[in-house]
Amino acid sequence: MKQIVVLSGKGGTGKTTVAASLAHLASRQGRVVLADADVDAANLELLLAPRQIEVHEFTGGKLAVIDQGRCMGCGACEAACRFGAIVPNQGDFRADRFRIDSHACEGCAACVYSCPANAIRMEDQVAGRWFVSETRFGPLAHAHLFAGQENSGKLVTRVKQRAREIAQEEVRDYVIVDAPPGIGCPVIAACSGADLALLVAEPTVAGVHDLERMLATTDHFRVPALVAINKHDLNPARAREIDLFCKSLGVPVVARIPFDTTVTEAMVQGRTVTEHADGPLSKELERLWAALLTHIEGAKACT
Repeated sequence: MKQIVVLSGKGGTGKTTVAASLAHLASRQGRVVLADADVDAANLELLLAPRQIEVHEFTGGKLAVIDQGRCMGCGACEAACRFGAIVPNQGDFRADRFRIDSHACEGCAACVYSCPANAIRMEDQVAGRWFVSETRFGPLAHAHLFAGQENSGKLVTRVKQRAREIAQEEVRDYVIVDAPPGIGCPVIAACSGADLALLVAEPTVAGVHDLERMLATTDHFRVPALVAINKHDLNPARAREIDLFCKSLGVPVVARIPFDTTVTEAMVQGRTVTEHADGPLSKELERLWAALLTHIEGAKACT
């Protein structure tokens, strides 16, 4: 089982469009498991119309809870809180007591230690949900992190772990991970344990800078990286700049994906590009998948 993670320096570069097409192509040549690691804004499912078969709650942190029966209304907790999360029970029959604003609470537990009546405890907070669904290409592990919640890296790790478990249980060949954009903690979690990273870059002013940051991340975690330039023909000069930059680092550019309006047409119909049309764009994505397989098999032969 080999893990391929698809990365981009920012949103909107076509990462998910490419990942979905790779999932389609992989399903034609082997048994694949998919993981949507963009838990803050998952959208791989929009193209795959998944049918949920597992739903699980994700606890991402602790939340303070006040026992109103024991609270003396002394205000020690309010004074200790630096986030304004402890507020009076305005309009309540216990107006002299306090309550927790769950949106403001950071789970630091300062209120717990300051309460002389031991009226405050910390409880696990449900911060999101993660799912296993069935798609036309194979199982999909994905998640939804609730607004304002932390620990997205931890949730990404859980999604990837479940995807790997399914691949091992069902003896599937590939795990394709659609990572979140950027280089933050969720991206690091998505890269962990990957056999190969595909970096989707765009020929813009910021494209080289984004690519440089992504390559620094994959290099730090010793994940071999390949580059695909999406919509390369919209700005040939910037595309050449990316080519030269990658050449200077010895990083292969394995695809130069053309701009094509069939991407929008396919999305409207809820299909991947390679399912929708057999044009130049699909041909380039097929060459991209073949290049990924060549690099994976080459790495396997060297180990």
